[in-house]
Amino acid sequence: MFEKLRIKEHMEVANSEGQHVGTVDGVQDDKIKLTKSDSSDSMHHFLSLDDVEKIDDNRIYLKESARIPEGLGNKATMNA
Repeated sequence: MFEKLRIKEHMEVANSEGQHVGTVDGVQDDKIKLTKSDSSDSMHHFLSLDDVEKIDDNRIYLKESARIPEGLGNKATMNA
């Protein structure tokens, strides 16, 4: 299990395959707030801390089952 305090602003968030999903803007409660610049609708999106698989250097990797909102990152789609 990772520590919430290890998640810092500007860290990269990647899906389980290592593809870019977004950039951390901050942590609010039990959610990772992503920057607006990584979304196609120019809005902040949030990911659950429960969806984090691991933190490696300056990169957060999400679990394969993570729910990723559409329009984030390179080719992110909503997982069922």
